[in-house]
Amino acid sequence: MMELIALNMAPIMFASLVIFLLLGYPVAFSLAANGLVFFAIGVWLAPWSENTITLDWPLLFTMPQRLWGVMSNETLLAIPFFTFMGIVLERSGMAEDLLDTVGQLFGPIRGGLAYAVIVVGAVLAATTGVVAASVIAMGLISLPIMLRYGYDRRVASGVIAASGTLAQIIPPSLVLIVLADQLGRSVGDMYKGALIPGLVLTGLYMAYIFIVSVLRPSWVPALPPEARTLGHGVLSLIVALAVCMGIGYGAHVWLYPTQGANADILGASVGIAVIYVYALIDKTMRINLMSRLAQQVIMVLIPPLALIFLVLGTIFLGIATPTEGGAMGAVGAMVLAAVKGRLNLGVISQALASTTRLSSFVIFILLGARVFSLTFYGVNGHVWVEHLLVGLPGGQTGFLIIVSVLVFLLAFFLDFFELAFIIVPLLVAPAVALDIDLIWFGIILAVNMQTSFMHPPFGFALFYLRSVAPRGSYVDKVTGQRLQGVSTGQIYWGAVPFVVIQVIMIGVTIAFPQMVMHYKGPVVDPSAVEITVPSLPTLQAPGAAPGQPAIGGLPQIGQPQLGQPQLGQPQLGQPQLGQPQIPAPGN
Repeated sequence: MMELIALNMAPIMFASLVIFLLLGYPVAFSLAANGLVFFAIGVWLAPWSENTITLDWPLLFTMPQRLWGVMSNETLLAIPFFTFMGIVLERSGMAEDLLDTVGQLFGPIRGGLAYAVIVVGAVLAATTGVVAASVIAMGLISLPIMLRYGYDRRVASGVIAASGTLAQIIPPSLVLIVLADQLGRSVGDMYKGALIPGLVLTGLYMAYIFIVSVLRPSWVPALPPEARTLGHGVLSLIVALAVCMGIGYGAHVWLYPTQGANADILGASVGIAVIYVYALIDKTMRINLMSRLAQQVIMVLIPPLALIFLVLGTIFLGIATPTEGGAMGAVGAMVLAAVKGRLNLGVISQALASTTRLSSFVIFILLGARVFSLTFYGVNGHVWVEHLLVGLPGGQTGFLIIVSVLVFLLAFFLDFFELAFIIVPLLVAPAVALDIDLIWFGIILAVNMQTSFMHPPFGFALFYLRSVAPRGSYVDKVTGQRLQGVSTGQIYWGAVPFVVIQVIMIGVTIAFPQMVMHYKGPVVDPSAVEITVPSLPTLQAPGAAPGQPAIGGLPQIGQPQLGQPQLGQPQLGQPQLGQPQIPAPGN
């Protein structure tokens, strides 16, 4: 019996952890308690384990060094920076301005408010990286407007919750930082790899709204004319964008000789800066060459886009590390809040308190995971997991499908931090054994973990929306009409189509790895590489005849000079064996 338990310590330990989590114990303490309890059991059972358990009491002395490795990890500093940035932006009213302006822009078409929520969700994801802030902000601002103008409650709830979860996959996502740390890869590479899948997922959301607008137009009506307070002016906006593109292209051509590959981003920055300054002057001085709609769209959208470039652009260009980019983003968020007149001591204290709570939560889970992993590796748990997964049929594709199904099911009970700290480290060794690119693998996991926010009935995004959505009937502040609230069942049913879309996105990411692999840059064909060795120039001594040795050139071996050697030249000839040279007296 002892031998059976000793030889199966790894699955017993993993099952015990799952039971602790299902009983509702805190994740960090469940990890640490399992690690310490099974460490003692493993030391006791080591003699019956046939040398598969390598635990011994002195091994615990390595724990302070392992914990110090967590505390001194500079990559994790990006988490508090991005969290602080997101909370300050959420308090600054940026989400409210974005939703109002983009809603006016898309208002004349069916599903316009839903498109606006998706676009704003993507912009907030690229600036805040915090799901709770995005869902709560859009739930407070856009849900009453969507209900006011007759949107189906399931569609409205689903699109708000799903758009908020874009913060999980679009950089600067917190989960991408954690995954990069657990996979041992660069956060910058993870950000580059996640950019296209995040945009593709945003496009799939918009495609779903388009299908709904065609099949069920009454579910997503257009805004009535009286609600379009900014009036018309799309043509003016198109002209402004065309001028911006022209200026950007001209700046690109001008900067290319000196900036090279970075000229396209710098040229676009010049074009955007010029059109923003012009819109500001046009509105301030009341020149009114632009329509009100064009002025508002440009002045509302460009500041968060500039913040995105400040954070992600500097990371992608290699100017700043993710930690430095997060620090600049936090400062930029405070500047934007100050410009709007929303920066005060209360906002900063609330942001610091929320940042401290989230950062402490992450660090405690990571410390508990370190204790758990010390014991799990000591009982050869990583070998057990590797043998279990590497032998799956289908090779790489079979492994990715099985792991995706496993993570999808675990996401019903665990959030993305718990999955990242418990499950992901166990999957690294099998992925490496199957020669799977870990950045690609990490993006697949990130898209999959996104579903943990949308799973009925435990999805956190659904809870966030439930906390701000009206439960019973209420009187609309604008129209004065009594409207029905949103039931919990409607929120859950509205999330189902978007969970299906996220599952489809997992399959798309597996089927088309080049969406992620572009982070490596252009592929170099080794067979096409030519190596040319330059010839060494020779210098002839002044007045030297042809055939004489060159100054600084290669020695002319095999052409001994007969006669008396010149100064500095070796004497060549046959060695005289057996006739030792007797030095002259005095030498």
